Amino acid sequence: MLEDTRVSAQSIEAGEALCRRRWDFVKGVVDIANLPAADRPEIAFAGRSNVGKSSLINALLLQKGLARTSNTPGRTQELNVFAPAASENAAPVFLFDLPGYGFARAPKEKVDTWTELVKDYLRGRPTLKRVFVLIDSRHGIKPVDEEILAMLDIAAVSYQVVLTKVDKIKPPKLAALEAATAKALVEHPAAYPAVLAVSSLKGDGLEELRGTLAQVLEL
Repeated sequence: MLEDTRVSAQSIEAGEALCRRRWDFVKGVVDIANLPAADRPEIAFAGRSNVGKSSLINALLLQKGLARTSNTPGRTQELNVFAPAASENAAPVFLFDLPGYGFARAPKEKVDTWTELVKDYLRGRPTLKRVFVLIDSRHGIKPVDEEILAMLDIAAVSYQVVLTKVDKIKPPKLAALEAATAKALVEHPAAYPAVLAVSSLKGDGLEELRGTLAQVLEL
């Protein structure tokens, strides 16, 4: 029997409520030993450098400037942790914005250091519920993405692909890309089968993504 990957209206409502609360920056982590206590469910956003992670987080949580954005690949060089503000009385949750992998305008040693930091986090975080792997819809899955997907498969960490910047391509091309991506993910045992397509600029797909967060976090 095929898994039902639809997002329910109840989950969308719960996701909207969570994301409309005020979120705070908790800390930036450059050493795995300094991660916050694994005392609550968490989700993480990963992707190639300049794929639009920070822009998506800001749009998703409706807070401009919460996650720092830049046109320079490799701007995020630490694990940035966010959580609903204590005053919001929201369910305790962590959201991680991970450093971009792949090309970045930084010294190779530094790139290697934060790439290993990401890998250490992804392999060893017991409260990590799902990693949302962002893929630029204009380029599709690249070899460097395949490396991360394979690592998540081996670590048995649940992940879901999110196609970003979908406002930049035509609907027929997007539909073909979604189908091709879903087909490719069949070969990845840790991949959640539903492919999400979003635009931080236009807001496309954000409601479904918020609902997915609620489902994953069991809100």
